Amino acid sequence: MTYFKRFRMEADLALPRPTHELPPGYRFVAWNEAVIDVHARTKFRCFRDELDAIVFPCLGSLDGCRRLMKEIRGKSGFLAAATWLIARGTSPESLQWCGTVQGVAERNGIGMIQNVGIVPGHRGLGLGRCLVERALGGFRLHGLGRAGLEVTVDNGCAMRLYQRLGFKRTQTVYKAVDSAVAEPSLEIAGALP
Repeated sequence: MTYFKRFRMEADLALPRPTHELPPGYRFVAWNEAVIDVHARTKFRCFRDELDAIVFPCLGSLDGCRRLMKEIRGKSGFLAAATWLIARGTSPESLQWCGTVQGVAERNGIGMIQNVGIVPGHRGLGLGRCLVERALGGFRLHGLGRAGLEVTVDNGCAMRLYQRLGFKRTQTVYKAVDSAVAEPSLEIAGALP
């Protein structure tokens, strides 16, 4: 088995936080049932070549992302107000789906952020920050006081983003992955010498 170190992190939703605007040409698309497959396809494009697709193999296939979206949508705490897409362009020829996030209210009163992803080619523009901020706003609308997430420690960009947004580590956990699956994938991804 290969073990991946992950942090559970939380943020206080009562703390004031600035909001950031999307870059020109980008827009938020609110949740509705018609976009469940758009979330799945966007999630797949975000994660298929990333470390998290090794840690969570469902993220490495379109069918896996579709199953995951149905599972998230089926949770009793699913929050439409914390579930967003980012799009660029308006015509069918120019439309690009650029980012995705989902939110779930847990029984303990914490809003859990699920699978923040930005499609390669749209990274480095602050879209991830805007998605997380929008999800946090949805949690506040639902009356939640805290937000939480899990992140793979080796995902440095995500770790820095969450820390800038006020998330603090609350627990360290380890995700076990079959070495027969993880190690060849890590070599291909350039993560092993």
